[in-house]
Amino acid sequence: MTIVSFFARHRRILVLCAATVALHYAAIDWVGGRLSDQTHRKSELKPSLMTAQLRLALPKRVETAPPPEITPLAQKPSRPKPQPSRPRPAAAPLPLPDPAPLPEPATVAEDVPSLLAGEPPIVAADAQQAGAAQAQTGMPPPAGVQGDKPAEAKPDAAPRPGMRRYKVNLPPSAVFEMAVNRVDPDGTKWTGAATMTWHTDGSHYQASLQAGVSLLITRLNLLTSRSEGEIDDYGIAPVKMMEKRMRRSETATHFNRDAGSISFSASEASFPLLVGAQDRVTVPFQLGGIGRADVNQFGSDIDIQVADDKEATVNRFQLVGEEELDTKNGKVVTWHLTRPAKPGAYSSKLEIWLAPGLNWYPLQIRVTEGNGAVNTQTVSDIKMTESGK
Repeated sequence: MTIVSFFARHRRILVLCAATVALHYAAIDWVGGRLSDQTHRKSELKPSLMTAQLRLALPKRVETAPPPEITPLAQKPSRPKPQPSRPRPAAAPLPLPDPAPLPEPATVAEDVPSLLAGEPPIVAADAQQAGAAQAQTGMPPPAGVQGDKPAEAKPDAAPRPGMRRYKVNLPPSAVFEMAVNRVDPDGTKWTGAATMTWHTDGSHYQASLQAGVSLLITRLNLLTSRSEGEIDDYGIAPVKMMEKRMRRSETATHFNRDAGSISFSASEASFPLLVGAQDRVTVPFQLGGIGRADVNQFGSDIDIQVADDKEATVNRFQLVGEEELDTKNGKVVTWHLTRPAKPGAYSSKLEIWLAPGLNWYPLQIRVTEGNGAVNTQTVSDIKMTESGK
């Protein structure tokens, strides 16, 4: 059988096989094109930082001693108002003493500086006469006779130790948009928005918080806080915090690091400045830096001195556990920290949710006031910024 006769007899089979191969190739090419389009097609969803899920093992709980109590520094005594001087009665004339013998040459030599200054030399006889004059007239003796040295000025005190030192790795700069929800003691609900910023260049920082409530077509700012300072071996080192509340004057809290004290514009009291001290704006970022440096530090209570507009007390933060926080962009794993209310000092309960998968940023902050009002701020968007800008 020749080749020509073979193809003539099996022509239909060959045509069918060729058509099958062509159809398979066309189908594979079509499917591949569709998959390529799906892979390279831009997503309609906006990119967001709030997609990371990082689950870390919770540290083992370690009991810690009670936090130290901080007492205010002694206030400087106020100077009494000068009283009008009354004329003193004339003193009886003193009997003239016998002429004192001339001082020995050695005594005169010792008093050369006094002589050059135009002052008479003081010898033993003069000292006795001065003491007799003081006894009769009540006048103080000359300064040279008293023999008391002037008090030396004490050097400025640095921030005091005494607080536990934590390893701190502060998070990078970012801007946080937050949703605000408030529930009054009578059940009235308010909604609003807040903007929180954190900027650092590694040696200095700036942090701020601006919060308000929504009223129909406008927003009413209720609180504006700003904090600035440096970064040291203990983490954030505030220098000054400014706070302005609606219908109230702006207040300032000063961290006097050279003098080792914390002072306030709204109060005459002052407190000793302890190492690692924070203000209300920087506390969430300091806690985030502690977790970012070593999660095991949350195994024991975190004690931080926190200053507001009138006092500076030690706040104790405790790890409650891991929680999934429901945010605008989905659920995020967080670590829940709480600072219980303390009668006699801060009467509010503070809760902070930190996100390990998002640089340990604070994603939610809640304050439960003593009267039962609850304020909750939840992050809805995070924008990374360049350091220090």
